[in-house]
This record gives sequence, structure tokens and C-alpha cells, in this order.
Amino acid sequence: MTTSDLKQLRSQPVDQQPVQQPLYFAKPAAQYVAYKAEIDEAIQRVLNGQVYILGPEVKAFEAEFATWCGATHGVGVANGTDAIHLALRALGIGAGDEVITTAHTAVATVAAIEMAGATPVFADIEYDRFGLDPAGVDRAITPKTKAIVAVHIYGHPVDLGPLIELAETHGLHLVEDCAQAHGATWNGRKVGSIGVVGCFSLYPTKNLGAIGDGGIVVTSDPAIADRLRQLRQYGWVRPQHAEVPGWNSRLDELQAAILRVKLSHLDEMTARRREIAARYTAGLRDLPLVLPGDVDGATHVYHLFVIRSAEREALRAHLATRSIHAGLHYAEPVHVQPAYVERFPASLPVTERIVHEILSLPMYPELSDADVDRVIDAVRSFHRIPMAIAAE
Repeated sequence: MTTSDLKQLRSQPVDQQPVQQPLYFAKPAAQYVAYKAEIDEAIQRVLNGQVYILGPEVKAFEAEFATWCGATHGVGVANGTDAIHLALRALGIGAGDEVITTAHTAVATVAAIEMAGATPVFADIEYDRFGLDPAGVDRAITPKTKAIVAVHIYGHPVDLGPLIELAETHGLHLVEDCAQAHGATWNGRKVGSIGVVGCFSLYPTKNLGAIGDGGIVVTSDPAIADRLRQLRQYGWVRPQHAEVPGWNSRLDELQAAILRVKLSHLDEMTARRREIAARYTAGLRDLPLVLPGDVDGATHVYHLFVIRSAEREALRAHLATRSIHAGLHYAEPVHVQPAYVERFPASLPVTERIVHEILSLPMYPELSDADVDRVIDAVRSFHRIPMAIAAE
């Protein structure tokens, strides 16, 4: 399409422009289509088996995922929220304890802390990578603090070095919330294997997603792994014998079998996410936007491609007229939401600023180059700079 063609197309009223298939920030069904034969075979294997809960597929997935992460043990649970909740319980954290985390995250992170009986304490984030600001964490530490939950948001690792130092200095547990960061690396190590525990969501939209709910905790501490296995199933050490109070949080065989298929393709899916990110970056770098990217010592896995724009709402509306449905992750920080604002007040100026700028462009491995170029062209058209002109 030439520059004149683009100008003519944009001059047409929206209702006269050609109808295009909508693009969303995520499309989990596309992954099933991509690996349909393998996934169908895995499902049939489970259906033809004898165990549907905590059987051989779960055991195999736990071992394979832990090894892939660089950890020794994996414990499958029902969802990512339970992964954090039970990890905190396994660390002996509960009523009267404080856990420092970010308000720029899914509510699940904070809900899990409260599920453990602990009190969430919010610290602000760094403006460039959205991870916890170590200075803010340091100020938030009290004698009641027992853990730091570092959220690797959007697929980019938090700068863990200063947090590790704080944890060691104050005798705290460093817990990694890796719900959006499967395979991201910090100083050459995969996230989840660095803190005492790594907690992963396996929700369908995640980089490694089930066709349903799921979660997993990884650790290299065998005592913590044993404790997690107890807590996920009523506190049992053997069937029908509860040593400690527990919960019902089990990963089922169907999801584990599906996840094993996807895990075998996860590195190639991550590579494709990074290709898409590079294409976005090349196509948008000259615009008045802040784009994501790697920083020294860290590898981004682009769960989301989150840009920052001073005209976020207008840009989002513009994209919607072209059937491109960008997301907001997250439009409202946890600490200002009705469930938390009065109970856990906090002043977080960086967090409160960036939530008015962030916008998640479509990002999933099954996007074609043409899909990505369509998004780039739509963003450029908002700024009235066509791709063809920019490339000259």
C-alpha cells in the first residue's frame, strides 16, 4: 500500500473503511489452534487414563517446569493466586506479619497476601521498568515485615539485586511473583529460581497458559516443597490424614497434560514475542511514546507490550475505530481501589502517574507480521505519520 493509498483510506469516514477482523491484546484460543493435534492427543491420553487429579501428568509437568526454570521442585496448584498464598503459608507467614509489594499489579497479588492472613504494605515502583523501587521498599520495612513479593510485571524482571540485599540484611523472604514472566531472565538466571520461591499463574492468557485455571510454585528448598504439597491438599501427609490445616488447591491432569505440550514450545513462543516486540519498536521508535525493552542484565519476555503515551485515552479510542482493542494493565492501582484504599493507605506518586499513560498493544505469538504492521500503522496514523513516510 502506497502513501497516497494510506492517506485516501484515512480520509474516509470510519464507517466507510474496509471491515477488518478485530485484534485484541491477547488471544489464547490461537494457541490451541497452533498446537491442536498435540493438545488433543494429550487430552485423550488423560481421558484414557485412570487418574484425573494429581496423577502422572501433574508430576511430570511439575518436574519439567521446575527444571526449565532452574529450580529443583515444582508444586502445581489451582491458580496463580493460590501459588502466592500457599507459598507465603509454607514460609510460615500469617497473622500479624507484613508483606511488602507493589500496587501496580493484578489484585491477585494483594489478595493472596491477605489470604495468608498477612498485611500488605505498598511500596512505589521504578519509572523505567515498573518494578519495586528498592528505596521505597527499604522505607517500608518494619519489625513486622517478613517478606517482599517482587512482581515481574509485563514480562520484564524486577532489578532483584537491591531487593536481595534488603532481604538478607533484614532477614526477609524474597518471593517472586512471576505470573507474567515465564522465562524472563535476570543476570542470566530465569525468574522464579532466584528468590526462596517463585510463583506462576498458568491462566490462559499467560505466556505459558492452560485451557482453564492453574498455577505452580517452584523452589530449590525441599522442606518448602514438602510443606506446599501438604497445604495444597488439606494438610495431608497421607490420604485422609491431616497434620496441619490445609486447603484444596490442586492442578488437574488435563491442564497439566496441556501445559506439558505448551512448555515444549515455550522457548519458540518467547522468541516470537521478542520478534514482535522488535517489529513494534522499529515501527514506533520515532513517535512521542515510551516503549518497553530490555535493560542491562535482564531479558524481557513480553507478556504484554506496554507503551506509555501522554494521549493514552485518545490513542486507545483511535485504535478501537480500527478494530484494534488495546488493554489497560492496570488502569487503577490496588491501593486506591475501594477494597483497599481505607485499610492500606499509601502515597505512591510514580504508580499514580503511570496508570494514566500505559497502554497494552496486541501481543501474542500467533500475531502475523501483517497484524503487527496493522497496529503500527494505526498508531502512526493517530500521530499522522504514515509508515511509508517514516521509512524514507
